[in-house]
Amino acid sequence: MDQNLIAVIVGIVEGLTEFLPVSSTGHMIIVGHLLGFSERVADVFDVFVQLGAILSVIFIYKERFYRFFTKEGWQLNRGLSVWHVAAGIVPVMAVAFFLYKYIKEYLFSPFTVAIGLALGGLLLIYAEKKTAHKQDQLVKSVDDITIKQALYVGIYQFLSLWPGFSRSGSTIAGGLLVGLSREAAANYTFIIAVPLMFVACIYDLMKNIHGLTPEELKILGIGFVVSFIVAYWSVLWFLKFLHKYSLSSFAYYRIALAFFTYWFFYM
Repeated sequence: MDQNLIAVIVGIVEGLTEFLPVSSTGHMIIVGHLLGFSERVADVFDVFVQLGAILSVIFIYKERFYRFFTKEGWQLNRGLSVWHVAAGIVPVMAVAFFLYKYIKEYLFSPFTVAIGLALGGLLLIYAEKKTAHKQDQLVKSVDDITIKQALYVGIYQFLSLWPGFSRSGSTIAGGLLVGLSREAAANYTFIIAVPLMFVACIYDLMKNIHGLTPEELKILGIGFVVSFIVAYWSVLWFLKFLHKYSLSSFAYYRIALAFFTYWFFYM
């Protein structure tokens, strides 16, 4: 298959799945295997399309990110602050740093992705059922999240280190279980994703970018642009979706995809 077409397909997949609770890493591994996209450039490409998705969130939440660079953004009692973001990402960054090599070597396969997809789906269903009759008690705004809740959401994010579990899925489900509404949990998840993913992407990029050809750089550029555009509209759609519907549909999709993945690759 033409490499430019692969770049477009993978960019679309990354943009659609990066911030939805369905596991972008899981989809990228599955699609990469299906398309035979596993060359050296594939590792760098995955990073570039993630950077495109990150940039889309920065555009959507630009006022909030600008606020983090002001005095008000560092004050605990003035809404979402840098400290709330740090509480949600520092623990998982520390754990990921020590487990990075093990995860890349042993957990990046369709089988482990299928396990993560299924378990993550069950977690979403459990979180929805657990909070179904407590909607009035949940935190409605991301500005009302406490440091303790932010820290607990960050701990739930440990689950996302298993490919297929989904970073947004684990943090949104965790957010529900610690008392956040779907909207507050999703907004918090998207915001803390930016510094977390940026650091991870730069780390991966520094390890793999050497020796790329002009043709490979063109492929990376295509994927970056496609991922940015698709992720931008995907996030906006998802936030509107959460106003009316639960996360159960995503959970059932994950479980169905887990069975399909196992059937397709191992039966």
